[in-house]
Amino acid sequence: MNAIDQTLARVFGYADFRPGQRPVIEAVVDGRSAAAIFPTGSGKSLCYQLSALHLPHLTLVVSPLLALMQDQLAFLKRHGIAAASLDSSQSKDEARAVMDGVARGEIRILMVSVERLKNERFRAFIRRVPISLLVVDEAHCISEWGHNFRPDYLTLPTTRHELGIPQTLLLTATATPRVIEDMRRHFAIAAEDVIATGFYRPNLDLQVAPVPADERPRRLVDWLRPRLEGPSPGATVVYVTLQQTAERLAAYLGAAGLPAAAYHAGLDAETRASRQDDFMAGRTPVIVATIAFGMGIDKSDIRGVVHFDLPKSVENYSQEIGRAGRDGAPAECLMLAGRDHLSVLENFTYGDTPERAAIARVTATLPAPGEDWAFTLNTLSRDSDIRPLPLKTLLVRLELEGTIRPRFSYFAEYRFRLEEPAETLVARFQGERRAFVEAILEASPRARTWHRLDLEALGRLGAERGLDTSRQRVITALDYFADKGLITLESKQMTEVFEVLRPVDDALVEALHRAFVDKERAEIERLHAMLALFEGEGCLTRRLADWFGDAAAPAHCGHCSGCRGQVASLPLPPEPAPLASMDATTLIAPLRERLASGGEAEAATPTLLARFLCGLTSPRLTRHKARQLDGFAALEAYPFGEVRDWLSR
Repeated sequence: MNAIDQTLARVFGYADFRPGQRPVIEAVVDGRSAAAIFPTGSGKSLCYQLSALHLPHLTLVVSPLLALMQDQLAFLKRHGIAAASLDSSQSKDEARAVMDGVARGEIRILMVSVERLKNERFRAFIRRVPISLLVVDEAHCISEWGHNFRPDYLTLPTTRHELGIPQTLLLTATATPRVIEDMRRHFAIAAEDVIATGFYRPNLDLQVAPVPADERPRRLVDWLRPRLEGPSPGATVVYVTLQQTAERLAAYLGAAGLPAAAYHAGLDAETRASRQDDFMAGRTPVIVATIAFGMGIDKSDIRGVVHFDLPKSVENYSQEIGRAGRDGAPAECLMLAGRDHLSVLENFTYGDTPERAAIARVTATLPAPGEDWAFTLNTLSRDSDIRPLPLKTLLVRLELEGTIRPRFSYFAEYRFRLEEPAETLVARFQGERRAFVEAILEASPRARTWHRLDLEALGRLGAERGLDTSRQRVITALDYFADKGLITLESKQMTEVFEVLRPVDDALVEALHRAFVDKERAEIERLHAMLALFEGEGCLTRRLADWFGDAAAPAHCGHCSGCRGQVASLPLPPEPAPLASMDATTLIAPLRERLASGGEAEAATPTLLARFLCGLTSPRLTRHKARQLDGFAALEAYPFGEVRDWLSR
């Protein structure tokens, strides 16, 4: 028995590896980067958890969601592995204890969000820590062709280089061949070290049985009742698109005598946690949820997953049904949805495409080439009327075009409260270090209790007195004081700093806008590809495997509606009244008046007005509290493009 087999048995209590785990772990332990493309619930996490115990230094895990971190940390704790996370829910003392454990080498695995890597104080800390392995969980987020593109993930290859991390391990459950190639290229992973185990799940029965929207609640009750009232009722997740649908449907099921709870991002954290705990413990057999539920949920005995509304993509569908039957026992996955929510899903996509004028507003703020461009994302989002996620994408595109280059991020404001008299703090140091501390205090005027650091004033004092008052040294010193309990330190307003490499002309603005429009078109095509998947003939399991490039799945699984000869036809929603019969002037008058009263009458473009009528938000609409106005979402059942074209006439 070799070393990794011994660790598998001794630490984790397993006799054998699952498919794919051994070659991934062997690659990492041998010093190579690798990628694990395994179905949901197939043991991707063990690939880094076991490997970390055979590496000399820290394993740094980047994960997109707190729920994923907490679930994996609980597993590691149960197996006696020293692991921790740094996240926004922690107190300063808790975060400091984690960082102390990492610095001493006592913590083997540290989990953080990708945003944490942009934190100036964290980067100053982690640069001093030797790291053996960077793990990227949900690694498909790095590809703009993936179903959950996160622009910040594109910075990870640069971060790996800056921190001198020798290896990377990429983990994902849902990646098409194009996305896998994109991931591999970003991290220079050899093709033979990309291990994909296939997407076929022999225990899942896939059913596409769509019904019209008004009949769907009753059909769901008829499907659930025998499964909940039998001798061994099974847990079921019902996925919906909108928060209000989750609330209404959970209430409907409850009135029918089927205990159910709603779960969505609009609930407070305590309620979400309580409802999740009740579902996990079996006290609530049915959870009606938006996609806010599921990531990182490690419940092995879910017997049913129902799509009451259309999923967002084939990848989302695969990920969501993958939460059923993780224990290997039979589970059912039912698709009830028709096309009635197609416009809602399409409109979500349209809402993230910035107007050409909005892109020009961003590029107009760039200084001359050679100068630094500093901004806070929220302010730039507000001023340009581009939502934060597409704005991050725009910044990445400007970087890829060679227009800007990221330099660093920092908190615009630092303030501290002394926990001992200033004289006592200064007296702890001698010589140049004492003069340095005196300069910090002198450049930090006090208002009542808190001192606010003025870095410009400190820079002038440093120049006058021959002191090194560089930003990195100052932040390191403040962190040291905070670690020792000498001060309480607070920071806020993350500022991004880019170097401008070349000017932006109209042609580039047009190209950037075209890239967003092309991405929008690709997302719409993905939605229609999903419809084609559900309405196609033959084995549904085989067609799903083909989407992910899995040639190993059987041609006919025998446990899907396709194999049973049930070819689906997704019902269309009732035909809405023609737009031409409506009074556009009346519908948009409340927003026009609100914009005019705020001195922004010129902002009432057809695109902004269409967003308002289709129930989509933007920073400008949020600022003007458009949700409270008559007319908001009045045309949410109509395709955004049609509404925009109608208003343009």
